[in-house]
Amino acid sequence: MMQLTRALLTLALVSALIRPAGAAEPGYVVHTTDGAFEDVMEGLKAAIHERGLYINEIMDMGGMLKRTGEDLELGAPAYTQAKSIQFCSALLSHEMTIEHPERIVNCPFIISIYAKAGEPGTTYVAHREIPAQEQASSPAMKKVAEMLRDLSEAAIAW
Repeated sequence: MMQLTRALLTLALVSALIRPAGAAEPGYVVHTTDGAFEDVMEGLKAAIHERGLYINEIMDMGGMLKRTGEDLELGAPAYTQAKSIQFCSALLSHEMTIEHPERIVNCPFIISIYAKAGEPGTTYVAHREIPAQEQASSPAMKKVAEMLRDLSEAAIAW
């Protein structure tokens, strides 16, 4: 019995540590493409505008991390390029905050596009994951998840 318990605990630990190649960290949805970084950025901006959404800001996360990494002597940056687009949907923001006012932390919506150092030819598009149970219990959050997915897919298809 003791050996079986030990074997099951070992299996559970190993299973928790192993993730398929390319799997996103829990809490994030990540898409990849062989499209050029700038093309994917243009695709995302176009997809946001086509849906009547407003871009608040485009943040140069790669530049900021490079500058601060150099200042702090942290070594080579993780990205060759990285930008995050903050955008808003007034309708979805109202719907989700009417359901639960604490959902204001989801505003603005953010999708990031990046290219990793050491991985030429691959561009990533990532956003926060809306858990399946939240989508099942909230019509507004289901719409948010669908919007983030659709925008990300449009960006990589550009």
